[in-house]
Amino acid sequence: MPNWTTIISVAGASFAASFVEAVEALTVVLAVGLARGWRPALSGAAAALAALALIVAILGPLMSFVPLRALQFVVGALTLMFGLRWLRKAILRAVGIIALHDEDAAFQRETRELSEARREAHGFDWIGALTAFKIVLMEGVEVAFIVIAVGAGRGLLGLASAGALAACIAVAAIGAAVHRPLARVPENSLKFAVGVMLSAFGLFWTGESLGVGWPGGDAAILAFVALFLAVALGLVAVLKPRAAALA
Repeated sequence: MPNWTTIISVAGASFAASFVEAVEALTVVLAVGLARGWRPALSGAAAALAALALIVAILGPLMSFVPLRALQFVVGALTLMFGLRWLRKAILRAVGIIALHDEDAAFQRETRELSEARREAHGFDWIGALTAFKIVLMEGVEVAFIVIAVGAGRGLLGLASAGALAACIAVAAIGAAVHRPLARVPENSLKFAVGVMLSAFGLFWTGESLGVGWPGGDAAILAFVALFLAVALGLVAVLKPRAAALA
């Protein structure tokens, strides 16, 4: 039976990562809705959600046939690489080498490009619908991977899915209420935190799949979180003055 450390870590990581992905998808769907109309925006988003549900329905049952150790190794290695990629970009943003992600700027850019795109005088707006479909499907696939990454290692896919679903519902509800991109969400800080958590999970699952008995059991995840966080913050502290001097 998983302990509270694992449960909170899995649900929290899934929620935070999915929240970030949902915010980015919302920005483009809102741009489509305001620039091209809500019918193509919602139709494209709904079609993408249906495609995601089909993908999950097909791939989900297949995971039960994969031996747990093999599943842990593959998921752990991929999660570690995925988490380190997020963490690397978050560090570069914090240092100032990569520009911080700006949802308002992204929203304005998407709205401008969609407004300038050719529009059919009659009939369905396929450009708007395909734009919404592409972003929701792309971000949704990342959410699905994150759910598998943090939940499959201990058979907690249901818990990880609940965290992701709660995040997507929260973002959709806020977006429907304000009709604006969620620019005030500390997205880059969330990405930093998610990179740390995914890296910690990836290292834990990979080691466990290879038979490593981590001291403290699942509590080792918290130790890995602290380790990756300390290293990442140390790198930011060292690199930021150098990046500022070169700017």
